[in-house]
Amino acid sequence: MTRLSQTLRTTGAFLLCCSALPAADNARVEFAFGVLEEARGVNTAQDHFEKARLADPLALPLVQRAVKQRLEHDDRGGAVKLFRDLSMARPDDLLVQFVYSDFLMQQGQGDSMAMKLATDALESVLKNNPGNPRIIQRLHQIYQTSDRKSQATALLDQLSPDDPESALLYASLTRSATEKDEAAQREKLDQHYLLALAAHPEIAVLARDASEYFRNSDRPEKAIEVLEKHAAAAPSSLDLRTRLGVLYFTTKHDEKGEAALKRVLEIDPGQALAHQALAKFYRSHDKPEFARFHASELLKLRSGSPDEFLKLADEWLAANDPRSARLLLERAVFNHPDHFGLLQKLAIATRRDPETSANAARLFREAEAAKPADVKSEPAFLIESAETLIAQGQSKAAEERLRNAIKTYPPEAKKETATALRRLADLWDSEKRNADAARSLRQRADALDR
Repeated sequence: MTRLSQTLRTTGAFLLCCSALPAADNARVEFAFGVLEEARGVNTAQDHFEKARLADPLALPLVQRAVKQRLEHDDRGGAVKLFRDLSMARPDDLLVQFVYSDFLMQQGQGDSMAMKLATDALESVLKNNPGNPRIIQRLHQIYQTSDRKSQATALLDQLSPDDPESALLYASLTRSATEKDEAAQREKLDQHYLLALAAHPEIAVLARDASEYFRNSDRPEKAIEVLEKHAAAAPSSLDLRTRLGVLYFTTKHDEKGEAALKRVLEIDPGQALAHQALAKFYRSHDKPEFARFHASELLKLRSGSPDEFLKLADEWLAANDPRSARLLLERAVFNHPDHFGLLQKLAIATRRDPETSANAARLFREAEAAKPADVKSEPAFLIESAETLIAQGQSKAAEERLRNAIKTYPPEAKKETATALRRLADLWDSEKRNADAARSLRQRADALDR
């Protein structure tokens, strides 16, 4: 039995129990009948929804459903009347007034009568709710679009200076004026932010918006002060504590920035922005080991392109830390499972890491199997693969890879080529074969060293 059929059976049983009730006088029963018939695809469902609305004409969800149905039948006037009647019956219900005015503003674009009805409704409710930011936001939009700029400006003065929502609204509605550096307007906006923050320093959205405002208006120290107070009031606000650390760096408070970001990562090592900021900081201060660590953590968290993984893995290998390279490349291969370059590098790092060198042979085989026909293996991969094969007693296969590596090295890689030549010569010597050829290889290597 499907879930839908189970639902229909259950609903049907419920309705049978309620069949003795006068359906026309019971909005919930009528609504349940409507839902049941709608699920069955019966076209009389709307009749039951309408009866439900008539039984309870002040129920907003029922009115909204009826409005939608009238709009679908191009009865815009009927839809407006439904909302207007509900608005008049529930004049103190802000939700109803917002739904009504939003409907008029959406449907009445270019219709002066609809906009007048919306304006009247909002102005009426504002009298009983002075300073309400949600009412002011809607009225401000109407005044602006109807070229009533002075009334729109006057509305802003009604916003409470210490209310976070009002401060955010004031900022969003006056930001264009602030960008023109109107001193009086900027001072008002400053006060709205500072008073709201003094009353509610713990509100993250307010602290974030205020700090960005001060930073963008070339007052970074003020932005820092805002975030410091917020961090003290809301220690768990790690995103903004991270932003505080970054701001410290931009204002040359390096020790504070480093300490702040480290504290964030002690609490949550998954804060990607903190790793990113520290990686950049350490690179600029010539601390490559710390920079590599945080860059690796960032890639593990956010992922990245194969080239980003390969570049960082090469840094770890060059620093003689194959374990860190391997851990990074394991994540890289998880994110990019078919990338041959990553598979090569993972095999190399796995062999060099004493903890996992025993597993390297399998990874070399998997990488070779994944090699595209038109791509050559890297010389370093061939050399490392050869060492793995030698350890397994497969000298012929190892010899083949060493030869290929010698051929693959570019002319400028003289040191690496010389090392590969001597390794092949050593292999022949260990097996007591090709003595003259081995001597010739060493002579070639010596010539490359000069």
